[in-house]
Amino acid sequence: MRIDFDPAAMDSSAFYKLLTAVVVPRPIAWVSTMSAPPLLTANLAPHSFFTVACTAPPIVQFTSVGRKDTLNNVEATGEFVVNFASEPLFEQVNATGTNFPASMGEFDAVGIEQEPSLLVKPPRVAASPVALECRLHSTLRLGDSTVVFGEVVHAAVNEDVLVDGHPEVRALRPLSRFGGNEWGTIDGIRDLARIPFAEWEA
Repeated sequence: MRIDFDPAAMDSSAFYKLLTAVVVPRPIAWVSTMSAPPLLTANLAPHSFFTVACTAPPIVQFTSVGRKDTLNNVEATGEFVVNFASEPLFEQVNATGTNFPASMGEFDAVGIEQEPSLLVKPPRVAASPVALECRLHSTLRLGDSTVVFGEVVHAAVNEDVLVDGHPEVRALRPLSRFGGNEWGTIDGIRDLARIPFAEWEA
């Protein structure tokens, strides 16, 4: 027996909780930005509505639910960095989700070491194994949210997570989000190749 949920008949926050409990696991974009002058504050925040939007050119996307410092900074400067959210950085990733005032940078508030990016002004998280430096491609407003598309102009990957030149998920140890306050780690991995159509007919 199924229970029916009608979003038109529910409070939006209640249906949001349902959606985020069933659209799982969700990868996390740990986005660093710089505020526009005169503040020039380094901002860092996790966004769990995140994925690849295009492969050629390489474009990633994340969604800002409501208007937050990250979105304001990206629109003002046109640049951001997606830092890989890994299990060893679990507590720091969560702490940067705190609603600090715009004048207070999360790097300093949480005590996260930063390093300069190569092609964009926002700094990278020094301890993160991967950084995707992005320039703003476009934004799309949908109801109470804004989807941010960024073209990846540079990727920096720690050599200790590479196996034969390719990032290895067991070394990366990605975090993900579930519903409520639940987070996911890679306790178990199944490796299964996609089946070509030609093999179906063989």
